[in-house]
Amino acid sequence: MRKIAGIAAALVIGLTAFAGSSQAETKEIIVAEPMHSIGYLPLYVAIHKGYFDEEGIKASVMTIEGGGAHTNAVLTKQAFAFIGGPEHNAFAKAKGAELRAVVNVVNRGNVYLVARKGLDAPTGDLKAFMKDKTIATGAYGGTPNSITRYVITKAGLDFKSDLLVKEMANAGIMAALKAKQADIGVLSEPMLTAGIREGLWDEPFYNVPNELGAYAYSTLNIRKESIDNDPELVRGFVRAVARGLKFTHDDHDGAAEIARKEFPTMSLDDLEATIDRAFADNLWSPDGSITPESWETGKAVVMGADILKQDIPYADIIDMSFFESVKPSL
Repeated sequence: MRKIAGIAAALVIGLTAFAGSSQAETKEIIVAEPMHSIGYLPLYVAIHKGYFDEEGIKASVMTIEGGGAHTNAVLTKQAFAFIGGPEHNAFAKAKGAELRAVVNVVNRGNVYLVARKGLDAPTGDLKAFMKDKTIATGAYGGTPNSITRYVITKAGLDFKSDLLVKEMANAGIMAALKAKQADIGVLSEPMLTAGIREGLWDEPFYNVPNELGAYAYSTLNIRKESIDNDPELVRGFVRAVARGLKFTHDDHDGAAEIARKEFPTMSLDDLEATIDRAFADNLWSPDGSITPESWETGKAVVMGADILKQDIPYADIIDMSFFESVKPSL
């Protein structure tokens, strides 16, 4: 009996040690986001479906508004990753910091230009319509702001003299159009559909996802030292996000159910319209890959808007090796 009791005790000790070891292996990470957006739904899906948990990762999302604040959270090690355009990695590279995009989420420019109700409808002449207007867009340093500058320049207008640009927090854009303090708004869902239903504006007069095509708009970006110091954590992180993308594409109803949990105060009609638009505009990356062509578009935006001052090559800010290593298992 003493021998059996001894074996049982050893088993208990062993199992306890194993459980403690497993618990110790779980790594907590924070993903910084510039706003809470349905555009990031595949990331939320990965969290809700437990894909990070299965990789031994406890992931949470922290919303930090204000230009490049989400990037700074990663640079200062307050967060493991941020979701945003890889141009932020290029900005950091130009200043001597090393960030890498490791998996894609939003593969189209997720913003739309709308005109407040009461204005004459655009005739197709973008330059003539936008000239002398007041445009409300996101804060300087954010991708919507860069796209605004790019579209203005591409239309043949001078950013400083041909129109008035108001840079503000995302939440203020709807209020600015509603109060007629702005004529044009640069925004995304769910604000886009909410404004249409409220009668503040009609459908966008400039659809960035369609106009600019494949665009590395919102990738997940980490410090290069994370790649060097903990490649297995990075690999698990990439696999979880890629699985979130796959689920989103394969199960629209299941993805919508998770969206309802993330946006509980949003009406069901608005939620459905938002998700329908995302699929119609091919918003989400089909698998998580970041193509050189999609970075060329993103780079053209920030260089054309004169925000990025030097050409930063794809390989200096994007690392697809982890995605390639997990792709066969997806």
